[in-house]
Amino acid sequence: MRKKLFLLLTAVIFSLSSFAQNQDSLTLVKARWQKVRVAKQLKLFSYHFTDKKLFNANEHISFLEVKNNGRKAVFALAAEEKLLLTTSVFAERDTAIAAINGNFFDVKDGGSVDYVKVNGKVKNTNRIAKNGERARHQQAAVVIAGGQMAIKKWDGMEDWESRLTAENVLLNGPLLTLNNKDEVLDTTSFTRLRHPRTAVGIKPNGRAILMVVDGRNENSAGMSLPELTKIMKWLGCIDIINFDGGGSSTLWVKGLTENGVVNYPTDNKKWDHDGQRKVANVVLIKQKR
Repeated sequence: MRKKLFLLLTAVIFSLSSFAQNQDSLTLVKARWQKVRVAKQLKLFSYHFTDKKLFNANEHISFLEVKNNGRKAVFALAAEEKLLLTTSVFAERDTAIAAINGNFFDVKDGGSVDYVKVNGKVKNTNRIAKNGERARHQQAAVVIAGGQMAIKKWDGMEDWESRLTAENVLLNGPLLTLNNKDEVLDTTSFTRLRHPRTAVGIKPNGRAILMVVDGRNENSAGMSLPELTKIMKWLGCIDIINFDGGGSSTLWVKGLTENGVVNYPTDNKKWDHDGQRKVANVVLIKQKR
């Protein structure tokens, strides 16, 4: 009797979970996204989910969808070895049309704590933990060659990043999904709790999505990494990588707001576009001439 009751309760819980997930996926894909054509092969999508309709929370999501073929809209990196600059300063300095914040960095002394190579020049190398193990954000990378972006997974070798042949390499993570197969995530608070998030995904047709989810505000709760993985998959991505998030999460598009920031960065603890955090590097989208 007890075994039957246990199995029944398990089935009910599974059904409720599946129902909630289906409802969330329908809520996401059926949303009337605000769409802006930024440039050829580049569109901005944004939507504010209110009344706790997504994952039982309010969520503000912005993402760029890019035709990732290296023709009209091309990817690039910008980085400083020691300085920290806002995403908008990086973008304006490098005459980009859009940008997102990059990987994890040294808040005190500046510069990335992960390997970064820009136009063939190594800007930063990995800072390995005392136990000799790589951080989760050193086990995957965004690589850019000929203006096209791809996501790569660490092969377990010590010199992996130095063997990546692309001229632009940005280690980041954790890797969430590769070839439509979800990676195993740890159970730390970074993974489980909701935070502002930045992520990149690649769809089967090669198109890239650059996403920012706002958080730490009653208007937008932020997301856990499993939630972030779900929404990226519901939008069609089969390769997904997490970037530095929290106060760093920034999506910039030229000319769309007074300072170009289209999301709501949290460093000033206000619901506005002025709370950018200075970062070590960014992913740029530039218009090929």
